[in-house]
Amino acid sequence: MKNFAIIGAGGYIAPRHMQAIKETGNNLVAAMDVHDSVGVLDSYFPDAAFFTSIDAFKNFIDERKGTDSPVDYLTVCSPNHLHEEHILIGLQAGLNVICEKPVALSAESILRLKAAEESSGKRVSTIMQLRLHPAIKKIKERLDSNKVSETYKVDVRYITARGRWYHNSWKGDVQKSGGIATNIGIHLFDLLLWLFGDVKENVIAECTDEKISGQLILSKAEVNWLLCIDENELPSTVKESGKRVFRSFTINDEIIDFSEGALSLHTASYQEILAGRGFSLGITEPSVQLVSAIKEQSLTVINN
Repeated sequence: MKNFAIIGAGGYIAPRHMQAIKETGNNLVAAMDVHDSVGVLDSYFPDAAFFTSIDAFKNFIDERKGTDSPVDYLTVCSPNHLHEEHILIGLQAGLNVICEKPVALSAESILRLKAAEESSGKRVSTIMQLRLHPAIKKIKERLDSNKVSETYKVDVRYITARGRWYHNSWKGDVQKSGGIATNIGIHLFDLLLWLFGDVKENVIAECTDEKISGQLILSKAEVNWLLCIDENELPSTVKESGKRVFRSFTINDEIIDFSEGALSLHTASYQEILAGRGFSLGITEPSVQLVSAIKEQSLTVINN
């Protein structure tokens, strides 16, 4: 059994990580968040120590070194712009690190993390859970087995409605979140690169505070994509059902269904990481480079 600590315990995604830690038979011994609304801990690890001070949190980890129950892993679920800082805290403390996507906001950040990782002898892994989805894995196998040179026509649309709070939070600050393409699109762009290869061309078609779309020419695909947080853009059938999320992924007009199954994909991610098969900084680097380039283009579009 491994001991975990988590930064960002009060965030939206933290419960999935807590569930994954529990379902893989491990223990969360410490949690840190600048906000103290972390009652979610009671559902998973009520005995975990909790801190609102990063220094006190680091001291707790240091004090357990050399004991029969040291901290083994740091999970990072903090706001995107703090990921690099918090990953470095873990590496400097001698811990392996699991970071929620995006692991970083720029290629330069990835390079710094790689250097720190090498110096520490520890490993940084990130969550790119869609790669583990059974339906997506089958698509990957099928594409890789196709020996005929083919350019696939791909269409990706992801609309996930967000309320007014979004723009007044760190998620609405492009410099902190990386913008919509990074904050809600990083896993989709990682999937596209994994399935269809390197970026040949990257063009932004439309960009506002609530919507961004564009075209990608990849080694094996031409992709039209749309990411949006505006509820008004949801299809009428989705609105009528009471849902606030619409996701469409088609390859040559074939609809790909990657709704999550019985096993949490975060739990599957932890299983892979603990088995030494996690997604490394090098694996996630191309998607970080892509969303960073999209962010820079989008800022140009908005400013003009």
